[in-house]
Amino acid sequence: MKDEVIREVYQVLEERRDNPIDSYTSKIMRDSDKRAEDKILEKVGEEAAEVILASKNDENLVYESVDLIFHTLLLLVYKGVDLDEVFDEFKRRRH
Repeated sequence: MKDEVIREVYQVLEERRDNPIDSYTSKIMRDSDKRAEDKILEKVGEEAAEVILASKNDENLVYESVDLIFHTLLLLVYKGVDLDEVFDEFKRRRH
């Protein structure tokens, strides 16, 4: 199922949070020069702006949207949110 890729990405992000390696996601979650949460929030804001521009310019909307979703997932992992909470909220809103 295609939705499994979200679970896989989330699991990798959790693994990189809990067992850091030399990767972008591990580094941003452990940033010591600047608070990690601030860096992640900056990325979410930056990616949101890029989605807006991509939509207005009719180019790269899918690519930019995936960047925004990825960084939102990164924030959720950093904050310790269980992915099922996100899916449950989507289900709740569907009714």
